[in-house]
Amino acid sequence: MHTRPAFALLAACALLLGSANAQADTGKLLLTGGVSTIEGAAGGGLTPWAVIGSNATEGEVGASAYLTKVGTRDYGLNSYGAAVGIHDRYELSIAQQDLDTRGTGTALGLPGLHLKQTIVGAKLRVLGDAVLDSDTLVPQVAVGVQFRQLGSTGLDATLDALGAKRHGTDFYVSATKLLLGQSLLLNGTLRATQANQNGLLGFGARLGGDESGYRLQPELSAAYLLSRNVAVGAEYRFMRNRLENAGRVAGLGNGLRASDWKDVFIAWAPNKHFSLTLAYVDLGVIVPATTGSRRQTGYYLSAQAAF
Repeated sequence: MHTRPAFALLAACALLLGSANAQADTGKLLLTGGVSTIEGAAGGGLTPWAVIGSNATEGEVGASAYLTKVGTRDYGLNSYGAAVGIHDRYELSIAQQDLDTRGTGTALGLPGLHLKQTIVGAKLRVLGDAVLDSDTLVPQVAVGVQFRQLGSTGLDATLDALGAKRHGTDFYVSATKLLLGQSLLLNGTLRATQANQNGLLGFGARLGGDESGYRLQPELSAAYLLSRNVAVGAEYRFMRNRLENAGRVAGLGNGLRASDWKDVFIAWAPNKHFSLTLAYVDLGVIVPATTGSRRQTGYYLSAQAAF
């Protein structure tokens, strides 16, 4: 997959659409298009929603771009990307993730180790309209796919020994229900994935048995609108933990155990074209063999421009 040209093309499209306002100075309500996830798709910070990113409504094309920084006790993650929304029905996105392993890389004899992943996504709204159906029981439903490629690093030999691949594909379905009268948004996502730690530690693990199959992982979100441009909420993302068994066989005990991810956030949108999200995140344990099983808690800060 030639991800760099694809990213450059999509980012250029976002800039061009933004400079022309992309026909998207629309009536879409503030924050009802979600924000950009760390994977590029529209939703919360950690999980995609059924909404289509950008300000574009039916018959329009819009774009968004984002920059996110996450800092925990032992790791740092930078993520950036762009998305294009078409007719409020189709979404194309791309994201680049860069995980700074800090002390973990040093403990592994790889100081300065960065794990980089490119994610190309597509989403299709198949049912409902979150705003127009807000007074009914019908949710907005979308299906999505994410193609993931982990860059080559000093961990390649380790991943090969564990039987983990460096590329994978996620499939998901999301249902979003907006209750305007109650100022409440609820979302549930079911993801089929092979990814270890969101793909940053590869996909699957054959050591000690075939653990390379897909697993279904639920993801839950809730947001409450304090005002028309401020929302608070929380997310819970169940995380696949199939790498731990391979780690045990390799003599690492529970050193590769993974935990569920969660956050509590506040999002502010002063206008339709800009939003800022701040969150407290708890990513559980990540490679506890080198971090003393410390929980990876910290901050999440993301800025998004949308047109």
